[in-house]
Amino acid sequence: MKGIGKGLAYTLKNMSKQKMTYSYPEEAVPMPDRFRGIQKFFPEKCIVCNQCVNICPTDCISLTGIKHPDPEKKGKIIDTYDINFEICILCDLCTEVCPTEAIIMTNNFELAQYSRDELYKDLVYLDENDEHQREENKA
Repeated sequence: MKGIGKGLAYTLKNMSKQKMTYSYPEEAVPMPDRFRGIQKFFPEKCIVCNQCVNICPTDCISLTGIKHPDPEKKGKIIDTYDINFEICILCDLCTEVCPTEAIIMTNNFELAQYSRDELYKDLVYLDENDEHQREENKA
């Protein structure tokens, strides 16, 4: 009898507390500021140095560049940039090593797909990934 009374008291005490749930699809879940989600890529900042490709522990990034069309300008411009999120561990190493900060991490974590082929994200998708940017990256 004493155990039932304790259980009922605990239940009644917790019924008056504020709810900690969210209506997830309709209401965005607040993520911590240091949360590492899907990358955002700025192709205009990329100098095709391949440092992000070299440091990636899972080899999920592929990057190609072409010579600059203007003969007076040296260097390369970005041609393709792809990430395979099937094997990406969101380790943040690619953003740390980028000298021009062309890659940043966002708070976007929604990667669920019905097909594994849809987990290959290209330059266009990563450039348009503006939602849920961290406060430190907004400018």
